[in-house]
Amino acid sequence: MIYKNAKVNGELVDIETENGTIVSVGKLSGSGIDMMGHKVYPGLFDIHAHGCVGCDTMDGDHLAKMSAYLAKNGTTSWLPTTMTVAMEDIEKVVSDTAFTGVGANVVGFHAEGPYVSQKYKGAQNEKFIRNPNFAEFSKLKNIKMVTLAPEKPGAMEFIKSCDCVVSLGHTDASYDCAKEAILSGAACITHTFNAMAPLHHREPGAIGAAIDTGIYVQVIADGVHMHPAMVRMLYKLFGPERMILISDSMCATGLSDGEYMFGGQPITVTDSVARTKEGAIAGSTSTLFTCVKKAIEFGIPEEDAFRMASLTPATLMGEKKGKIAVGYDAEFIAVDENLELTMCVVGGEKI
Repeated sequence: MIYKNAKVNGELVDIETENGTIVSVGKLSGSGIDMMGHKVYPGLFDIHAHGCVGCDTMDGDHLAKMSAYLAKNGTTSWLPTTMTVAMEDIEKVVSDTAFTGVGANVVGFHAEGPYVSQKYKGAQNEKFIRNPNFAEFSKLKNIKMVTLAPEKPGAMEFIKSCDCVVSLGHTDASYDCAKEAILSGAACITHTFNAMAPLHHREPGAIGAAIDTGIYVQVIADGVHMHPAMVRMLYKLFGPERMILISDSMCATGLSDGEYMFGGQPITVTDSVARTKEGAIAGSTSTLFTCVKKAIEFGIPEEDAFRMASLTPATLMGEKKGKIAVGYDAEFIAVDENLELTMCVVGGEKI
């Protein structure tokens, strides 16, 4: 398949795809799908998303519906993200990444918990919080990322043994503890500033350790989870190479205000903000594409905002995604002059 008249890095080119891979970029002969000179960016890769359109990863049977919705909204790959629930329920959900239909690629799962802090549990269910146990965790299939609190007993041994990406989150870790976890192999911070000890000038905590070591940081730039000034600050500290935009979307994404369930707990969405009955923010109701546009609105350069939602997470996850270049996955999106989505391509096929 050839996609004609795509504006990539300011230059009009054609993109040829074959078997889900980009095989040529340049001026190509032959007809194809006209992208009308719209700006084309790599497809978005959401490494932290729980659900959308009334569905949740923990439901276990709605990957097709969620993936279809995400693709229509610019996300071409994602990690369905689990919650802190019974281990047998997590095991059941992550056993299979396959689904029928057309939509965003499921690269694997992100296990957010159950090895998290009681103090900073956020919307995680305290009833199921437990200490890190690599023997039980290793029984889970298709896990590509795990979020844990490094201060939990057994965490360091877990991190050293784990062969998936370890992200520090829902944590009360001190600077020294977090730095030890990073030196042990942790590579990322989960939804930075949210559900963790704050950055303090005498107690810098996990955020201070991340700044010192230069690991990756996940950021929810939806305008709810943190002030725009903090988004800009993280961008200046970590740059587009280490800052990753995520949605942390929950099942109300794409739906109206109301009452929902999230991780087995009741959630109320008011003015598009989801909260637990205790008042804690419970995920977002935004797509990753919305978060990219918000980041641009906050002052992040457009090219970098799209990079932080595509190439940067792909680099962290070791995936050949996030570039419109030969050999990369044929996942890309087109936007008009108002940054409205006009086309989404997954596996070389127009959605």
